[in-house]
Amino acid sequence: MADSKRDVRLTSGPGRLIVTLYGVVTVGAVSRSAVQLSTNYAQAPLAYTLSAVAGLVYAVILVALVRGSEGARRLALVCCAAELLGVLAVGTWTLLEPDRFPDQTVWSDYGMGYLFIPLLLPVTGLLWLRRSAPGRSPRGASPA
Repeated sequence: MADSKRDVRLTSGPGRLIVTLYGVVTVGAVSRSAVQLSTNYAQAPLAYTLSAVAGLVYAVILVALVRGSEGARRLALVCCAAELLGVLAVGTWTLLEPDRFPDQTVWSDYGMGYLFIPLLLPVTGLLWLRRSAPGRSPRGASPA
């Protein structure tokens, strides 16, 4: 029964908004990169490939949050951390070497083209995963 409570906790309250936002950015990143890769790959292969990778990371996080099991929670933590590192690395790279990016990625300029949601979402996801962790709430037994 504890597992079902844990499953619900990730998608309830603020978790519902986080899951919704991951759903929106997943659809946006995957669909945009699919069109770009299939129609204009030669124009900006690095940018379009990085956007596709971002979309896949978002999809994994979305599924992990919805599943909510302990293994899925760990996967979401790892992927949110990787997403944050990706946003910071690609955001910095696009500022330092703009010639390498003739078109925007999801993570360009720290997600500015997506209202900085790519920068804020992994931070929010990490905080939510930490706050909703099963060990953070009392289980009814006092520590010995």
